[in-house]
Amino acid sequence: MPLLDEKTLKEAMRKLPGWRVEAGALRRSIEFPDFPQAIHFVTLVAGMAERARHHPDIDIRDNRIEFTLVSHDAGGITERDIALAGEIEAAI
Repeated sequence: MPLLDEKTLKEAMRKLPGWRVEAGALRRSIEFPDFPQAIHFVTLVAGMAERARHHPDIDIRDNRIEFTLVSHDAGGITERDIALAGEIEAAI
């Protein structure tokens, strides 16, 4: 899958509030009221990722989760990353 060009990426980012591009990846931090709710959300995202066959890096720190999306095989951000970020955003 090809990398997104700068213009396409900027357009896509307008539809992804809270997401940022950092070090060639999409990143989103989310804070939940407590640890069990954070883990529940991670489990929900795990199902999305399995269906998409595209797995985010997930950092869990108590009630705070950070998702990182990058298509390692392509060397950057692709439409796969944008699609999964959109699904995660819709679930928030």
